[in-house]
Amino acid sequence: MTNLVNLQDVSLAYGPLVLLDKVSLGVDEGERIGVVGRNGGGKSTMISVLAGHTEPDSGRVVHNRGLRVGFLHQRDDFPDSTVGEFVLGDRAEHEWAGDARIRDILRGLLGGWDLDLPMSGLSGGERRRSGLARLLVGDHDLIILDEPTNHLDIEGIAWLAQHLGQRPESLVVVTHDRWFLDAVTTRTWEVGRGAIERYEGGYAAYVLAKAERDRQAAAEEDRRQNLMRKELAWLRRGAPARTSKPKFRIEAANQLIADEPPARDTVELVRFASSRLGKTVIDLKKVSVAIPDRVLLDELTWQLGPGDRVGLVGVNGAGKSTLLKILAEEKEPDSGTVRTGRTVKLAHLSQNIAELDPTMRPLQAVMDVREHITIGKRDYTASQMLEKFGFRGERQWTPIGDLSGGEKRRLQLLRLLMDEPNVLLLDEPTNDLDIETLTELEDLLDGWPGSLVLVSHDRYFLERITDRVLALMGDGTLAFLPNGVDEYLERRAATADEVTVPLGASELAAAEAAPAAEPALSQADRRAAQKEMQRVERRMDKIAKREAQLHEQMAAAAEDYTKLAELDAEAKTLAAEKDELEMVWLEQAELIGD
Repeated sequence: MTNLVNLQDVSLAYGPLVLLDKVSLGVDEGERIGVVGRNGGGKSTMISVLAGHTEPDSGRVVHNRGLRVGFLHQRDDFPDSTVGEFVLGDRAEHEWAGDARIRDILRGLLGGWDLDLPMSGLSGGERRRSGLARLLVGDHDLIILDEPTNHLDIEGIAWLAQHLGQRPESLVVVTHDRWFLDAVTTRTWEVGRGAIERYEGGYAAYVLAKAERDRQAAAEEDRRQNLMRKELAWLRRGAPARTSKPKFRIEAANQLIADEPPARDTVELVRFASSRLGKTVIDLKKVSVAIPDRVLLDELTWQLGPGDRVGLVGVNGAGKSTLLKILAEEKEPDSGTVRTGRTVKLAHLSQNIAELDPTMRPLQAVMDVREHITIGKRDYTASQMLEKFGFRGERQWTPIGDLSGGEKRRLQLLRLLMDEPNVLLLDEPTNDLDIETLTELEDLLDGWPGSLVLVSHDRYFLERITDRVLALMGDGTLAFLPNGVDEYLERRAATADEVTVPLGASELAAAEAAPAAEPALSQADRRAAQKEMQRVERRMDKIAKREAQLHEQMAAAAEDYTKLAELDAEAKTLAAEKDELEMVWLEQAELIGD
């Protein structure tokens, strides 16, 4: 295997902050490496050194002779040119339009764009997509990407993962998107405290290996070990598509999480949420919203119930943020009614960060809301909550005006949680959060009893935190997706109109062959599938009622351990049967396209 680049005893510091301390490692041909670590820990600095863009204080960076490196920075300079000139260079139209790889990149990242638009007229996110497209159009031996999923929606991230999986180049990628890491990488580097720890496998394998290391050194960081084990338990209990990806021994994983309870006690949380919220949380009835060029919501009737945890997906511009504003009563619908329960205490984290007094300190800003908070059965002080959100030591006393945009957003989210709302509306809450802070947030929300609606392009976080997924499909309707994000992507692929090609690309559309249509399901098969789904639903309703009875009986038999064991055994049997029934329901739903 050919070695492409090596770091030899590399050190780099900015003042007293040591980011790299005598680091030695390399990238070989064909390797696909994900880089993780805390914000400010040195990830971006390390890959800049690796690419040869930043000189270390000491040590050597050795590149293979003639090495072609493609490097996507978080902040790139863009020339005064058109989009087409920037992305495609001096390639003639017939040259790039006849290249299937370039056509795929244009469709995946710049679908519908006018290539004659000036770069100066693009937004920051559009420039970022253009920079990524320019890099992918080129030929390289090593591709280094710093947060490539920023400004991409769920569909764009899925496309990028598939595209990178088909490319032969070596890859080093820094990202907080854990789903993307597992889909793309086969090795993981963790950067922190001046060192780089290396792990085999993608993100899930990294979680297992790190949990095992922590278990062997149990006296060190017990809290983080518990978080890792909980996250691993969720990974292994997740969808089959996810659990088949990790490159680790299934037996070891099962042994590690054998006694780990589910991340959330859903029945208990829903019961608690119902006692706090009552039967009515937010009801929408025939709500419609339109903007000049399209209808966002078309007579939408939907109910958010106590304890509901809903993930909301959809194409950009479909109306996700608008729907959150209507739920928060920050926007009036054009028609229809919105009814909010009398006991609802709502908190809405929008994409616009409200300004705080720049002279205040984070600890003061949090204590102004509340000095202590109870989440689930655990009590936290304001300082402890700040630590969970990445504000450690002196950072709790840094003036808010000196914080980064990501830190201010974290602080706003924490202030919302400290106010103890019982309904949370979160619009892209994971922006600028590193993986460790994300796992802390997930752990807090696991014990939070209330209703939640989440809009996020972070597929891992969305699937981890919510119990069901709804989609705005761009036609004004809200669809329930039993199979989650995977089903959303399948529906989009099946129903999307022919992609609009960039102006001036006359040969692009002709180069694509139309996909073959799948044979339609017969009416008899459709009726049989619907009948089976109804049978499963009836049985699941009976299981739900029996589970509720079991929980009441277990609470009443708290001192009778023999009886508790019998009830617990029955509950586990019912849970296993429910899992099987859910898979049967999903299979039948896929057959009929519901």
